[in-house]
Amino acid sequence: MTQDLGRLALRLSGLLMAFGHGWGKVADLAAGGGDRFVEGVAGLGFPWPLAFAWAAALAECAGGLLVALGLATRVAAGFAGFTMLVAGFLVHHAHDHLLVSLGLLQVEEKTRQSWGNPEMALLYLLVFASVALVGPGRYSIDARIARRR
Repeated sequence: MTQDLGRLALRLSGLLMAFGHGWGKVADLAAGGGDRFVEGVAGLGFPWPLAFAWAAALAECAGGLLVALGLATRVAAGFAGFTMLVAGFLVHHAHDHLLVSLGLLQVEEKTRQSWGNPEMALLYLLVFASVALVGPGRYSIDARIARRR
């Protein structure tokens, strides 16, 4: 029972992801905006940046919501986790932050600041990877569906 409560607590972080990070992006893109986000995706080298911007926004918003509900949990956590992997390492340069902290890489302070902070993306990556590995637990829609079968 305590393990299932722990899984539920992990999964509920998906709500923060969905509404704290994903909803705004989906709303902007749906309204015909989100130009800065789309430009950022294009800057990462993705083809069809508008399509990939939508994919990332939906992975955060819908994926986070699905994880919180425990519906298609492992798949949703995989998509959301992959999006956080891209955010942490390609957008926020987590690996370069580490190298700078260890004194193995020298960059200008302005460059380092332009990378932003990778901590939230890495934290969400860890949570979603954990959920994908351990599953949704008893208190999920997935478990309810499995019990009915």
